Amino acid sequence: MNETAIDFGRSVLVVRGPGGAPSLRIGVRSSVVVLLLICVASLITVLSLGTGDFHVPPLRVLDTLFGGGNRLENLVITEWRMPRVASALVLGAALGVSGAVFQSLTRNPLGSPDIIGFNTGAYTGALVVMLLIGGDHRYGTAAGALLGGVCTALAVYVIAFTRGVQGFRLIVVGIGVSAMLASLNTWLILKADLDDALSAATWGAGSLNGITWADATPALIVTVVLVPFVMVAAYLGPVLEMGDDTARAFGLRVEPTRLFVIVLGVALTAVATAVAGPIAFVALAAPQLARRLTRSAGVALAPAAAMGAVLLVGSDYIAQHAFAPTQLPVGVVTASIGGVYLVWLLAQEARRQ
Repeated sequence: MNETAIDFGRSVLVVRGPGGAPSLRIGVRSSVVVLLLICVASLITVLSLGTGDFHVPPLRVLDTLFGGGNRLENLVITEWRMPRVASALVLGAALGVSGAVFQSLTRNPLGSPDIIGFNTGAYTGALVVMLLIGGDHRYGTAAGALLGGVCTALAVYVIAFTRGVQGFRLIVVGIGVSAMLASLNTWLILKADLDDALSAATWGAGSLNGITWADATPALIVTVVLVPFVMVAAYLGPVLEMGDDTARAFGLRVEPTRLFVIVLGVALTAVATAVAGPIAFVALAAPQLARRLTRSAGVALAPAAAMGAVLLVGSDYIAQHAFAPTQLPVGVVTASIGGVYLVWLLAQEARRQ
């Protein structure tokens, strides 16, 4: 029997496994977009590492990164600036993947953790530690943020569960839970001492200021540990997007798989929130911007991760230097950019109705 190739409108590279069977299909355009985004992120990284009170030319930055810098350049770039830039890259990628996971799960461009309320829940957990328990240690705050994000996700999942979880219902329930938690967060800050309240409010804006290797290393390790699970989600997500009946026909256990994807997305968001606070709109915007660049039918995780890294490291560069000598929290910049994007996205969705 003659095999006929089907043209799906995009170039695909097929990697064949043993016996010549196709085992992996890679979109050519998606791969090119990811490489270009990595180049942009790398360029911003070099600029960020070299810009400041002690200016280092880009070539000297690259030389220092490869072990050729002098003692002062190594101190400034490797010890002082690199933790912040590395955190922006990794946490931005984590937020991009988390947003892509939830948008794929809900099949809705508004289905991101900051809209559904998981960021707010992580902030609530951190506030409980900072203001009620009195934990000033960074690991206590991080643990509170992780626990708050996971508990919020479980609460949203249980409330939204009615013979399964539908995407629109998950978003609506998440928005409601987020509103209640936001009110609780405001009450906790208003009841706290002035110094504690200011510290909590600053952390709640989402900031990478003052991050050291001691802050960044645990988050980087956790993110690396989650990478294999992200690869599994990249395979399962498109199957779930086909609908529950189709997913069951492929032999997928829908609800356990959906719960696994939710927990993974929340874990990625909570890691970022634990380190830098609730950074808004990166998870919302990155997957959709990447989707428009790749022109893919669904939300892909790799382009979303690359776009998230570009958005956060670029926003942090603006936060550091646009209003120098004052350094803004990066969340202020992402919220400003994301607000414009959200209005545009809502306008686009309204035109389709």
